[in-house]
Amino acid sequence: MRSLGTVIGAGALLLLTACASTQPSVAPGNSGPTLTTATSTPPSSEEPGFDSPVPPGAKEVPEAKVDAAAVPEDRPRTVWTEGDGSTLGLVAQEAGCGKASVEIAEQGPQVVKVVMVETTPKDAQVCTMDIRYPPLTAKLDAPLGERAVVLTTRQDQK
Repeated sequence: MRSLGTVIGAGALLLLTACASTQPSVAPGNSGPTLTTATSTPPSSEEPGFDSPVPPGAKEVPEAKVDAAAVPEDRPRTVWTEGDGSTLGLVAQEAGCGKASVEIAEQGPQVVKVVMVETTPKDAQVCTMDIRYPPLTAKLDAPLGERAVVLTTRQDQK
């Protein structure tokens, strides 16, 4: 019986010690624990998914041939061609309930104008706060060749 009391006492002491160690410690003169949050910074091209590598077999369009001045700095800018050069690919950005798509706005002899569109629902709904970088492709009338690519963005609601 005596050993049962010792076991119960030791168990209670262990339980109290474990519970006490999970309580935050407060320094004298401090009102309580402080929550520290990291500042939000835009993703860099070193982060996976942001400027994903060009798919195998595709050919990256040189930066000098991509005009992304109208694209916010925190958005992807990677552009490539596939096959014979008449399929244009890029990395878009979508978030929450948004869905990314790409539109070819103009195809001239010197320039191909591309619009990266993010469509969000009109009706209010609960959405996640994640950001995704899907690779998208669009078919050109002719291979890109030496033409420049001009990127713009647009937000739509459906």
